Amino acid sequence: MISFKQLHHDDEPLLLGNVWNVESAKAYEKLGYKALATSSSAVALSLGYEDGEQMTFEEYFYMIKRIRSSVSIPLSVDLESGYGHESNTVVSNIMKLIEIGVSGINIEDTNVIDGTRKLINRDVFYEKLKDIFIKLGKNRDQIFINVRTDPFLLNIENALEETLGRIKLFEELKADGIFVPGMTSENDIKTITEATYLPVNIMALTDFPDFDTLKALGVKRITSGAFMYRYIYRELEKVSQKIANERSFSTLFIES
Repeated sequence: MISFKQLHHDDEPLLLGNVWNVESAKAYEKLGYKALATSSSAVALSLGYEDGEQMTFEEYFYMIKRIRSSVSIPLSVDLESGYGHESNTVVSNIMKLIEIGVSGINIEDTNVIDGTRKLINRDVFYEKLKDIFIKLGKNRDQIFINVRTDPFLLNIENALEETLGRIKLFEELKADGIFVPGMTSENDIKTITEATYLPVNIMALTDFPDFDTLKALGVKRITSGAFMYRYIYRELEKVSQKIANERSFSTLFIES
């Protein structure tokens, strides 16, 4: 079987199914998706929390474990900023994921403080990541570490320049991949993919290029974040309203 890491180096970009529970994971596997990734935001929302590590790692880990045990394809976990202030805690969390067979993680260079996402100083994040990699030791080879950087998502000034600077540091640490959410400009995407040998992951947004364009631009991994979760629950609202208006459940039994 092709490894999760190898899937990031195919000619076709790796399209991940973003999941939040067992049922969503099984649906993607049934459709033939090659790998899955949790959306921490979607999992949090499903448990009644906001995004930004508001749920505990223990709550999240329970969901991850249930998903991992229910599918046979690789699963990556959105670990946000690590679910721990100290690197020892983050490493412990990563080890727990490795032990249950998780294939990859995302770890990001932002923190959510009082509901506001803030970019961590470039050098501070570098040292944090370096310490995590060192403490993982030989276990580092057992998991694909996709480093997420958020200058575009936060729409900061000189986002492209800041992203390129951060990517160089991630390359130095031998990260496995780069995740740059918030990009929609084809020029920006091409500049990023041409500036690094690491596979680049981007996330769906309004005005997002189609998959063939992304392939031509050099993108290697595509995700949808929590947008599928949000779409499904918007549809639930519409159907529930229709049932109430029509005073009948008949719409639930109409085959699409």
